[in-house]
Amino acid sequence: MTILQPLAQQHFNRSLDELSNQEVYQLLVQLIQERAKDLPLFEGKKKVYYVSAEFLIGKLLSNNLLNLGIFDEVKAELEDADFTLEEIEAEENEPSLGNGGLGRLAACFIDSIASLGLPGDGVGLNYHFGLFQQYFKHNSQFYKPDEWLPGTNFLTKSSLQFEVPFTDFTLTSTLYDIEVLGYQQSGRNRLRLFDLDSVDPEIIEPGTISFDKEKIAENLTLFLYPDDSDAEGEKLRVFQQYFMVSNAAQLLIQEAIERGSNVHDLADYAVVQINDTHPTLIIPELVRLLTTEHEISFDEAVEITQNVVAFTNHTILAEALETWPMSYIEAVTSDVAAIIRQLDERFKAEHPQPASIQIIDDNDTVHMASLAINYGFSTNGVSQLHTDILKESTLKDFYELYPDQFHGLTNGITFRRWLMMANPGLSTLLDETIGKDWRKDSDLSALEQFKDDDAFLAKLADVKQVNKEALNQFLQANQDVTINTNSIVDVQVKRIHEYKRQQMLALYIIYKYFAIKGGQKPETPITIIFGGKAAPAYTIAQDIIHLILNLSELIANDPEVSPYLQVVFVENYNVTAGTYLFTAADISEQISLASKEASGTGNMKFMVNGAVTLMTWDGANIEIAEHAGLDNVYSFGREAQEIVKLYDTDGYNAAEYYEHDTIKPLVDFIVSDEMLAIGDEEKLRRLYNDIINKDYFMALIDLEAFIDVKEKMYADYTNQKAWRQKALMNIANAGFFSSDRVIKEYNEQIWHLD
Repeated sequence: MTILQPLAQQHFNRSLDELSNQEVYQLLVQLIQERAKDLPLFEGKKKVYYVSAEFLIGKLLSNNLLNLGIFDEVKAELEDADFTLEEIEAEENEPSLGNGGLGRLAACFIDSIASLGLPGDGVGLNYHFGLFQQYFKHNSQFYKPDEWLPGTNFLTKSSLQFEVPFTDFTLTSTLYDIEVLGYQQSGRNRLRLFDLDSVDPEIIEPGTISFDKEKIAENLTLFLYPDDSDAEGEKLRVFQQYFMVSNAAQLLIQEAIERGSNVHDLADYAVVQINDTHPTLIIPELVRLLTTEHEISFDEAVEITQNVVAFTNHTILAEALETWPMSYIEAVTSDVAAIIRQLDERFKAEHPQPASIQIIDDNDTVHMASLAINYGFSTNGVSQLHTDILKESTLKDFYELYPDQFHGLTNGITFRRWLMMANPGLSTLLDETIGKDWRKDSDLSALEQFKDDDAFLAKLADVKQVNKEALNQFLQANQDVTINTNSIVDVQVKRIHEYKRQQMLALYIIYKYFAIKGGQKPETPITIIFGGKAAPAYTIAQDIIHLILNLSELIANDPEVSPYLQVVFVENYNVTAGTYLFTAADISEQISLASKEASGTGNMKFMVNGAVTLMTWDGANIEIAEHAGLDNVYSFGREAQEIVKLYDTDGYNAAEYYEHDTIKPLVDFIVSDEMLAIGDEEKLRRLYNDIINKDYFMALIDLEAFIDVKEKMYADYTNQKAWRQKALMNIANAGFFSSDRVIKEYNEQIWHLD
């Protein structure tokens, strides 16, 4: 039975094989939308609203076909008509609704909520251009708007609108929905994205991502995380956050009433999970709505709100624990500012000390995490180590006040996107070897019995080789870059940030460059791949990109080194690029400074696809090591407790490490004649000076240990049977890191949905 052929005749009056790729894509989107609408919304008395500034959902075509259970059927019909699903999916624009791990986690979570049949929607903003489209010129990062909305997509404009009252004006929102389909489920949820009809891309200066930040009606949903290097940019972020949460709060109250709530019992009908501190203003906004729109007393409104809102903390970094001057909040929404002051006074009356838990400090600055913890009912970390650090250090005073409120819920990923869709070769091999139950329960442990099966290990290696060839084709098509598919593929992809220590891997590259120039040629060629964006205002992160790109050029043009070492920086890294990189990688670089990475989810995507983790004792790396086995990961570096103590005592001195015989020549090479000949001297010297005088995230403290473990890893790779066994053990023990498991835990411990 054909699915597409009748639709082709109906909509285009032509047979399927006569359509263009774009027409076939439009046909598939329409098919998916029609089938989705036939599915009922998941229902229950209580519903979760997952409110997040980001939802990095990636392309949806194949994922929706898979969840609807028609993927294989459609794929075969397309091939009969001389199409491939891959070339049709190339017609879909990558949704620019997120940037990094926070947004990718949110996407996995809403997928799992639907796949478990739970009633719950994601709520966020419909960014017109996301963060930005990254491109490289003169070995530096440049920006242009990432235009994704024009053309056919999975957004559906609804008739729902809300009035959002700011201090000086009121704006009317428009709601757009994206259907969220559960895997082989008979129902659906939605991603609810709010926008403004008045937003005007024409205010963006040509060729830039700059615009008038004071024209709120025209700019509010243009960009994710607009540049906040000035006061206008900071205020715009507050405008965005309030617009998001006001809509979310109005939506959940309206829907709760429709399901039978009298608003006094709102907590029986709705739970809000706020993804990091960006949506924290939903707390005073709920109080505002309950008191002004529903005539509930202030004290009862506060109690209701406290029983509705739960907070996920994603960081111990001070820069990410948001604080805003009260003057900004008053400029954006004076009514909410007044409520925050009332909440602060109420809290201080009961808890005058310590200052660390206060909502408004002596500088009249609002601490969003304090607001979320003091006026929510749950706070959770996202890995065991992260939760322990929150309890013992970062949020210690809160934990002592609310010990029963804290939960530890290690993050996870959806295997549907990151294994079934990203790695069909491995998925088929798993089906043939251990059956298909893993597709529903994520249990891959039966694979362990094949650890000593040479025939299976060879098949596993064949899958990896096919994925390396696919990565090579992707890089050729997108960047005109060719990699050696017989090399070790060593990958670090994530937001560019000093704590993630891309600069440490760059220093290792210099070490390896010297070694090869000195005649120490590796037995197997090495390809080191980076991917990720640096925030426009984050100068040192951009300097790190510049260093890496210069090293890439230097090595590529050196005939003595280039046959053995290649450095590639993937331009405009996104979900699509990730599917190629996670599946092709031999080595997963998880080298953040211990205590600074709350969890990570890229580490899990690499693991389930058979990469071997190179790790510090940080975030979920620790649990990956526990599940995969210490013999199947490579670890190095100081542990979290020592790093925390060094920060507490100001005990780290970069200059002392810089003087080490191994380290000094590597750092000095940043400003060598070879590098200055191809790079920008200001950028290179700035980075060089920062590393030797500051190095706030301690790249130098672990550098020598990092060099040693990388050399061991590359040497061990030559024993291919042992390496494949490590890869197998990682895959077999990845089941714990399914987002389905995490969402079950959220529901059991926090949400309590029917």
